[in-house]
Amino acid sequence: MKPAGLVLLLLSVLLASGCSRDDPTPPGGDFACHAGAWQLADGAVMALVPVDGGLRYRLLDGRTGRLETAGKAPGDELQAREGWREEGPIVARARFEPCPAGRMHFTLASGPEGDAVRLPLPAQDATFASDGLQLRGRLVLPAGGSQDPVPVAVLVHGSERYSALESNPMQYLLPAQGVAAFVYDKRGTGGSAGEYTQDFHALAGDAVAALTEARRLHPAGFSAAGFVGASQGGWVAPLAASRSDADYVVALYGLAENALAEDREQVMNDLRAKGHGDDVLEQAREVTDATARLMASGFTSGFDELQAVRRKYGDAPWFNDIEGEFSGQVLRVPGWMPQALVRRIASRQDVGTSWDYEPLPVLEQLAPRQLWVVAAEDLEAPNAETLRRIRALQAQGRPVDLAVFPDTDHGMLEFDATGGERIMLRHADGYFALVADWIRDPRVQGPYGRAQLERHDAGASGPDASGEATAPPAP
Repeated sequence: MKPAGLVLLLLSVLLASGCSRDDPTPPGGDFACHAGAWQLADGAVMALVPVDGGLRYRLLDGRTGRLETAGKAPGDELQAREGWREEGPIVARARFEPCPAGRMHFTLASGPEGDAVRLPLPAQDATFASDGLQLRGRLVLPAGGSQDPVPVAVLVHGSERYSALESNPMQYLLPAQGVAAFVYDKRGTGGSAGEYTQDFHALAGDAVAALTEARRLHPAGFSAAGFVGASQGGWVAPLAASRSDADYVVALYGLAENALAEDREQVMNDLRAKGHGDDVLEQAREVTDATARLMASGFTSGFDELQAVRRKYGDAPWFNDIEGEFSGQVLRVPGWMPQALVRRIASRQDVGTSWDYEPLPVLEQLAPRQLWVVAAEDLEAPNAETLRRIRALQAQGRPVDLAVFPDTDHGMLEFDATGGERIMLRHADGYFALVADWIRDPRVQGPYGRAQLERHDAGASGPDASGEATAPPAP
């Protein structure tokens, strides 16, 4: 590839980043129609959503796998491996009846086996306006037609570019536990108008509009209404709550510091993992400060600082070990490339990320109750400082609860790292139940799998009541 082409590729990746372990491309009409909430033979609940080449199942206890549909016809047996494994034993099998029947035969190697039925969750599709744009959303209610009001969760997306209506399993897992869900396609994705953006302020406005639409669709009212934001949504959801009359906000594997810190902490973790000491980390901080200035300015300033750290540390043995969210890619942009060209390329790829947004002032003033659910070994969003800040908010008397799931990575996913690279196996047991239970009543006690709960009003509870949860260990 020619150097200019390499620069374009690097800049497009680092400025418009956002990934998922599953490409949500629907598997085709023969199988995509099976998406929804299902009840298995033993009463367990499972969500199915379309992904590239199949349907991903998720049980409430966290077990998951991809039922592969490639080359399959209706009525064929579909098979799945554990989690995101590409090799290994088959752990699940499914054979669907025609979609209108809402039935399948489903077998898990660890049980159960038998007929499963699709749960009749009432759903209303809608379009609503936000900032002059038409966004597509859906309200999903619990089954059963209870006359008692239920809570509702507006599901705030992460950085993904695909349709949440097609791919978000929480729209099924929460209603299956008695919590209504409003899911919507973020602007510029799926069926929503506008351009894709990572402007947290614009996205928070869209989330507030989504909450208004959820209430309009259900005039009987909800017992509580709030936001559940995952990953990047951990910045957006609290901001939306601060601009609305929400009753609560849940942040799932998000950060309580700015987006630039995500890159910095990833770099530090990467260098620690490769055996570098504190002296190297201190020097690398100069590098991440330079790359952060460049990113935050939209490549309008910071070139001199970047060249300075290249001259100072470019020959150091650790310099080429830098990766992070974007620093490694910035450092690979050739120094000889004219700044005007780099700036022009960057401006075309800019998605408006709110690099300068500081979440702590919002969290300190937020009146609605908060729940932060943290993956203890999160490589994508290192959270040592987030844990410190959340506990400081608790010490100040803020209504903030915390749950830390040990041995989990981003997405609350347990993993196998025996081969040197993490392979995601399942969601942590208790994760999905905790979110729904806390929304209904924050006075949760657990246990929720191995989660450590730290309530703002009652100290810690759960498997370890010491309140001594630790920051993520070095990988």
